[in-house]
Amino acid sequence: QVQLVESGGGLVQAGGSLRLSCTASGETYSMAWFRQAPGKEREFVAGIGWSGNKINYSDSVKGRFTVSRDNAKNTLYLQMSSLNPEDTAVYYCAAERAFPVVPPIREDKYTWWGQGTQVTVSS
Repeated sequence: QVQLVESGGGLVQAGGSLRLSCTASGETYSMAWFRQAPGKEREFVAGIGWSGNKINYSDSVKGRFTVSRDNAKNTLYLQMSSLNPEDTAVYYCAAERAFPVVPPIREDKYTWWGQGTQVTVSS
């Protein structure tokens, strides 16, 4: 069993930046960020394979968000820039141990989930 703990959410003005972190209690392969806005389904944001060489982004965040990881610290990051109100959501960290190279974009491929951290972007 792997536990994931997110941090770094908060309130930011449009155009601002935030960095989310997610620390895992054990080794994982691919890790990803998902988000869920009020009244909407949870959606994929970004994913990264174990080595960091394979990365996927959703079209809505490509060019604004950067996902990275530090395997020595078992920590996943999401650097978010040029934030807009449409980015407001609860952001979830997810991890799995079946796909080491290419990170899945489907949430049912991930085994472990964090509790979520709120990101609110004001206009």
